Formats: sequence, structure tokens, C-alpha cells
Amino acid sequence: MIGEQATLKDNSEIDNNFIKSVSQHDEARQGEALVLDTKAPADGRKLFIESYGCAMNFSDSEIVASIMGDMGFSTTPDYKEADVIFINTCSIRENAEQRVRNRLKEFSAAKTRNPGLTIGVLGCMAERLKSKFLEEEKLVDLVIGPDAYRDLPNLIGQVEDGNRAVNVLLSREETYADISPVRLNTNGISAFVSIMRGCDNMCSFCVVPFTRGRERSRDPLSIVQEATELFSQGYREVTLLGQNVDSYKWTSTESENQQMVNFANLLELVANVSPELRVRFSTSHPKDITDEVLYTMAKHENICKHIHLPVQSGNSRVLELMNRTYTREWYIDRVEAIRRIIPGCGISTDVIIGFCTETEEEHKETLSIMDYVKYDFAYMFTYSERPGTLAAKRYRDDVPEDVKKRRFNEVLSKQQECSAIRMEERIGQTCKVLIERYSKKSDQDFSGKSDQNTTVVFNADSRYKPGDYVNVLIEKCTPATLIGRIVD
Repeated sequence: MIGEQATLKDNSEIDNNFIKSVSQHDEARQGEALVLDTKAPADGRKLFIESYGCAMNFSDSEIVASIMGDMGFSTTPDYKEADVIFINTCSIRENAEQRVRNRLKEFSAAKTRNPGLTIGVLGCMAERLKSKFLEEEKLVDLVIGPDAYRDLPNLIGQVEDGNRAVNVLLSREETYADISPVRLNTNGISAFVSIMRGCDNMCSFCVVPFTRGRERSRDPLSIVQEATELFSQGYREVTLLGQNVDSYKWTSTESENQQMVNFANLLELVANVSPELRVRFSTSHPKDITDEVLYTMAKHENICKHIHLPVQSGNSRVLELMNRTYTREWYIDRVEAIRRIIPGCGISTDVIIGFCTETEEEHKETLSIMDYVKYDFAYMFTYSERPGTLAAKRYRDDVPEDVKKRRFNEVLSKQQECSAIRMEERIGQTCKVLIERYSKKSDQDFSGKSDQNTTVVFNADSRYKPGDYVNVLIEKCTPATLIGRIVD
């Protein structure tokens, strides 16, 4: 679905999970090697794992590392010393396939020096490209889909026996609820917690239902247990992950005392782990986010006041073609509910520019809804056809590339205006910030997040350390960062 994206306009502090409105979608993390903080044992087998795409993929890599850890593997940041190399792939971006192929060719060169090296492709790209990677180009030894990671010991064994191995079967039950993820590249402060897998929405531009399967929710008790364990280990923020968290629904199997837990209930359960544990979530769907969720957020101080609410388009006809199942009016109603129930809540979004048959007037409706909402930040993409999607089968990608590029620049400019307004509104306010680390630019400054998921940089103080909460008076801002000082 993705073509051109917003490009980085500012050298300020950058959030590793959500890049702000004037910047691109976290290119820094695409292809980042994921490793443990601890040193690998000198005589053990080593795993190098590189992840692309969304937070769900990075979370999945932590599950894979846990399974491989049980097999005796530790992680390494250097693929040249690895016994197994995995790329956890993403099918969302148009150029993802070529980028992965180029990386695999680089890894294949390492195999000439180490014939025992195993190379595998994981995740969303596995099903569609398994034959090409395994048989045609012979770039990999192993291909495994996102629901088959438990089969890794068997697949690794097949490769060690001299065979190529593949398992891309999707599941209606798998949630990996009983697997404790190995936290990779962690700051020890923030962690992802997956609450569900798959998606039932079938947006016409999206490949996720085909690559990750049908929606299924994880047992809430296992989620609360994971959050509790993270808190006991010193983590102070969890982000609950799902393709559509608002449709989370779990029903107990006990026939005598059957209980149903929805997303609002789950949010409260996790918030009650400790008032010192911040709770975030991503991503919400406009058709499903309820007032019950909003009131739960308002009730608990430690549930962060930020909602990522993808609009995709501001025009109802285009939304219908996208199969988003809501209208412009419905979306505005949800925004108004957020503003009413949670004053000051940060709202971010996704925008697709130049979807099939989009007219100039419909494009202007996207600009107008951005003016209305004034998003804190946004991911902005020009539409590009993804194989196998409903849009690819039914609609012609008929908006010329030069028109897409011009509209994209207009959307980017509009979001820059909106972001500037939201950032300047924060000047003079005091916000509670969780210290995550020292600033990338100076060890004289701390860096952390506001409730609204904005990066805040402020003076370091010997009384505090990463993992502590402080009150910060915002004194100025850049396009992507709030700057202030600690106040008592």
C-alpha cells in the first residue's frame, strides 16, 4: 500500500516507535539487528535477527529469540559470527521485497565463508515469496510464517540434515501466550506486549489478513502476568499491540462461569498492575473505538492520553472503496468523543494519498479533515498496489504518479502546520515525563515521552535516572521535540 513517504525535516530527538509528523516512518529501525543486552556465551550457537516493518514484527522477533534461546542460541549484533541469520519481513511497503532480496544476497556471501550457516526468512513476506526465495533464487534455507514459530526446532533440524524447510501455515488459535519474549535492544524501561494476532477487517489496500491470518485474542490473564513480570523487572511502560486493539475480545471456556473481556476491560486490568506502570496501545480502528475505552483512559492516570486513529482518507466514497466501514462523519464523531471525554488527548493518524480513482475534491477533503483534527503527528504514504489485495483485483491504480507526488507534498505541508500548532500549544505547560535515556545529542540532557507520545528533552538531574517520572516545564519546541526543564 505504500509508495513515497514523508521525509525527515528535523534533526531533533526521534521516537523509536512512532516518528513524528514531519518525519518518515522510522527508517532508522528498518533492518535493525536485534540483540540482547547480555553478552553471548563464547561457545554457544549464535542468532542474528533483523526486523523490518511494524511494532508487531519487532515483538514477533522477541518471541523467535525466546524459542531459539530454548534451543541454545544467543543473539549477536554481527551477522558474520552467526550460525543462524533470520530476516523478519514486512509486506506493507512496495520496496520491501527488493530491500530484503539485497540483504539476503549479502548474507549469502557470508555463507561461502561459513557453509554451515543457516539463512531464513520469517514473517509477512514468507507465504508470497517462499518459492522464489527457496527454489528460484536459492537465497534461503528456511521460510517460516508468523504463526509457525513453534516449529523452528523442527525446521532448523531439517536444514541441518541438508534439506530446505518451509512452514507458512496460518492458525486460528496461535497467540504465543505461554512464551516469554526475550527483550531485544531494550532500554529496560519500555516493552511491547502483544494482545492479539491477525485481522478480520479486510481493508481493500491491505495484505495483513492474508499474511497474518484471522483475528484471535490472547488470554487476558497471560497479558496481565506478562505486564506484572515486566514491572517487577524494572520496566515502567508497556505498549499493548494488535492490528486492531479495539476489537480485542476474549471469552473464558468455563461453561459454568463464562466471562467476556473486551478491550476496555483489558486496559483496566493492565492499568491496575501498578499506578507506576504506564500503559499505551496501538492500533485503534475508528469503527471499533468505543466511549467505554475512552472513559477507561480518562479514569486511569497511568493510561497514556494518546490514540493512533488511522483516517486513511477524509472522503466517504474513497473510504468505502478502501472498505474501511466508516464514513467521514463517523470518524469526526469519534474525534469529537475523544476531545470531549479526554481533553488534551494526542491523536495521530495514517493517511494514504492517491488511492484508486481519488479526485482532486476528494483529496481536498483529506486536507480539510486534517485541518479539523489537527493531528499531533501522522504517517503519510502514497498509494501503491499490493499483490493479492482486493484493491489490486478490483480497481485500477489510475492516479498519475506526478499527481500523487504533488498531493503528497500538500498533505505533508498540512501536517507540518498541524504539528507546529500542537507542539506550540504545549509551551508553558508542565507535563509528566518518563525518563527513558540520556539524550542522543548530549549526556547533559534526559529524553523521555509525554503522555501524548511526544519526545521531550530536558536537563539531566543527578536526583533522577532512567525509569523515574519527573515533571517537566515545556519552554520551547522544535518540529518534533519538546524542550524543557525539570520542576518540582
